[in-house]
Amino acid sequence: MKKLLLLLLIIVPAAEIGVLLISANLIGILWTLFFIILTGIVGAALARREGLQAIRKAQLKTSQGMVPGDELLDGICILIGGAVLLTPGFITDAAGFLLLLPPTRQAFKRVLRSVYEKMIQSGNVYVINNQSGRRY
Repeated sequence: MKKLLLLLLIIVPAAEIGVLLISANLIGILWTLFFIILTGIVGAALARREGLQAIRKAQLKTSQGMVPGDELLDGICILIGGAVLLTPGFITDAAGFLLLLPPTRQAFKRVLRSVYEKMIQSGNVYVINNQSGRRY
């Protein structure tokens, strides 16, 4: 996992620079800057809307005595998507929008669930039941 993250930290910025240079050559520097700023503004508004909606759903489930597991995963995806949208570039903006839009967010939530379950099975994460004090 650490190697993948390191690889992404090297490849993604290099790819972003390449895409930005190609975009500047095709549509011009000003239009490229305009689209970067526009995606940032639209992304921030979308992240705010989706984040507030996830909080409301989590509060509703909590008030009904249920665990808001799905809503917490939504919140994680929205947080990551919003942060990625703040990074200038078209590749990260596309990834950010995919994390913010509910239909595409479902695939990312399945991946997060799978990673979390593997962490529990490998013993890297413990789930403790407060009522019995048992670890799972």
